[in-house]
Amino acid sequence: MSHDNEHSLVMPEIETLSLRLDGWRLHVTLNRPEVRNAMSARMVRELVATMEAIAGDDSVRAVILRGAGGHFCAGGDVKDMAMARQAEPGPDGRDPVEVLNRGFGKMLQAIEALPQPVIAVCEGAVMGGGFGLACVADVTIAVHGARFRLPETGLGLTPAQIAPFIVRRIGLTHARMLGVTGASIEADEAVRLGVAHIVASDGIAALKEVLERIGRCGPRAVAATKQLMLQVGRVPLDELLDSAAADFALRTRSDEAAAGITSFLSKTPPPWAREES
Repeated sequence: MSHDNEHSLVMPEIETLSLRLDGWRLHVTLNRPEVRNAMSARMVRELVATMEAIAGDDSVRAVILRGAGGHFCAGGDVKDMAMARQAEPGPDGRDPVEVLNRGFGKMLQAIEALPQPVIAVCEGAVMGGGFGLACVADVTIAVHGARFRLPETGLGLTPAQIAPFIVRRIGLTHARMLGVTGASIEADEAVRLGVAHIVASDGIAALKEVLERIGRCGPRAVAATKQLMLQVGRVPLDELLDSAAADFALRTRSDEAAAGITSFLSKTPPPWAREES
């Protein structure tokens, strides 16, 4: 991993990703361009390990997901699936294909649950697992020329671990259409359906603008807001609102809120404000 600034963050050993720490921003690039960044089992493990390494690190305030070589991600690695089909069940008796598939779902859960904002910059192929990554990012930028697709049914398979995240992202009606047709959609349509949020001809310029906005937000408030929103539909409403009120009271009395309110009243930047250079 390269460092643009001195930093104490300890990252796992990686082979399939390129990690670049730029101040408070961690750039995570899927780095298998020869296969359009198809996700191998190793890449899945390395993404999980990366998320686990930064989840408790307050110095990392944003994570940027990209793909090397002009493509975001062409989905799962078919070679890994073929190897899993030939492997013998483990001591627990589980089918190796099941274990491989469930590992991908755990990776999506880890990215979705990350306290820091996750921005996906989607170019070229955004297929299968790449589609899933786009749907768990907090902000997804669709660069002109990107093509989003669920190809699984064309292979006689299902988007098993991806489907729940897509349904939550865009709703059942559009998710069913994409799933049963295997249709390819372009950047504009991805934004219209809600898969992505921003269409851009220049992904770097769009990313810079998003990071500027995130840099003005209190990092602990961002993390708490993500956690609150992800609990909607999973926790009874009364229980959720009760816990949210209690958290709001604690947060109102926190140093971060005190600094934010003082800065607002004095029309000065809060201490956490960061500019995107």
